[in-house]
Formats: sequence, structure tokens, C-alpha cells
Amino acid sequence: MLLKTQTHIKDFLLIIAGIVSATFGLEGFLLSSHFIDGGVTGISMLLASIFGFGLPVLIVLLNLPFIFLGYRHIGKRFAIKSTLAILGLSVALATLHFPDMTHDKLLTAVFGGFFIGLGIGLAMRGGAVLDGTEILAVLVSKKSPLLKVSDVILILNIVIFTSAAFFLGIDVALYSILTYFAASKMIDFVVQGIEEYTGVTIISGQSEQIRQAITENLGRGVTIYRGKRGYGARGDRDLEMDIIYTVVTRLEIPELRNEIEQIDPRAFIIQQSINDTTGGMVKKRALH
Repeated sequence: MLLKTQTHIKDFLLIIAGIVSATFGLEGFLLSSHFIDGGVTGISMLLASIFGFGLPVLIVLLNLPFIFLGYRHIGKRFAIKSTLAILGLSVALATLHFPDMTHDKLLTAVFGGFFIGLGIGLAMRGGAVLDGTEILAVLVSKKSPLLKVSDVILILNIVIFTSAAFFLGIDVALYSILTYFAASKMIDFVVQGIEEYTGVTIISGQSEQIRQAITENLGRGVTIYRGKRGYGARGDRDLEMDIIYTVVTRLEIPELRNEIEQIDPRAFIIQQSINDTTGGMVKKRALH
């Protein structure tokens, strides 16, 4: 019960921080220059600029269909959190007012996107969304084998920024694209983690020595799989061996490869990007 309460408090604080950051990015940077972001937030800003509708109301109304989809396909808790987060963003935009931080268009685009991306990323860390685009993209990609999540988001944003170029002007559209890239990079940075872990699979006949080097010299944990080597250029067939799997940060990869090459220069190494990790011995163990 205590752990669950602590988790709820942590999620609540992350969502609140996300709302404040996104509001600051919109109020303090983008709205005064009429720059827009991508996704549902970008559509809301575009309609507000063209027709003069209230942005707080548009953000809620345009996100409602996506929240409903999230409720049906993801879960009740996610839908409730996201509804409260989007309502919170709407209220914050209506009540909190930040001064225009800069008149420089480049700084406006970059830092406006920075704070919006930070806000969306923090809210996602708290188990909610401030923009329903991700929900739609995931669901469409599941229904269509030809489209990935990134493809759906790309198509939607092409439509948004093309419309912005037509209604708001080429310059505004180009700066808005820069805003979107800054926001998306910041979302990746927050959601995927600062350290950017990499999973490494090592296949070698010297697996025991490599395991010792990783655990003793690098202070990393390993997982050992039993496997067989297939027929290869050296004529090996059905040769049983241990396969090593470990997780390191990208900064530790050169050191890991150096340890492996000293033991077996012909070792087969596979690297895979990991969005996030939890549990296990992910953090480096102190060496004595």
C-alpha cells in the first residue's frame, strides 16, 4: 500500500511538472509569435490562430476522441490520468500567464519546443499524455501492417505544417517545424532516459573469460543463455556455448568492446538500442 501511494504521488508530481513546463513553453515562447507545435496541440494552435477560438477549450475538445480511444484500448487508469492532465493543461493556459521570454524567432522556436517536449515527456513518465497523437498513431499502426507509429505521426504533421504554411506563412511554418523537432527530441530524452542504455549480445568460445571481464572489470551484470553455433566459415557445427547478454550505457560501449577484443578478437557482438530499463543490476556496481 505504501509503495502504491508513493507511486501515485510520484506520477502526480510528474504530471503537474509537465503541465507547468508545457504551459511555459506555449505562453512564454510560442503563442506571441504564432508558432505551432505538431500533433493535436499543433492543430489546436493552428485553429486558434486562424479562427480566434480559445486555445484552452480547443485542446480539451480535440483530445477527447483520443482519450476515448485510450480508454477502450489502453485502460481506465491511463484515460483518467490523461483526462486530468489535459484538463490541467487547459486550466493552466487559461489562468497562468508568463511574459514573452524573447523576441528572437530562432530562440522562440527552439526553447518553446524544448519546454513543450519536456512537459509532454514528464507527463508520459507519470502515465498520462498531454497530446493524443501518440494514442492515434499506436492504434493505426496496429490496424495497418504497412504503417509504423512514426509513419502515422509523420503523415499527420506533414498535413499540419502544410496547412500552417498556407494559412500562417512559410516562415511561421518553417519555425514551427523547428519547434516540433526540438519538442520531439526532448520527449525522447525524457522518456527514453538520459543514459541511453544499449543491450549487447556476445557470442564467443571464450564466454567465461568475457563474463568475468564484464562483471569484475566493468562492474556490470550479465545474463547467460545456452546456445549452439551453426555451421560457419570455420566449419563449426552444433558446437554448444554460452551466449552473454549485458546492458551498458553508450559511453561504456568502447570499454566493453576493448575488453572483449583482448580476450577474443573474433567474438560476434550484437548491439541493440533500449528505450528504458527497470529492475535488475542496471546501474554500474562499485568495484573494489
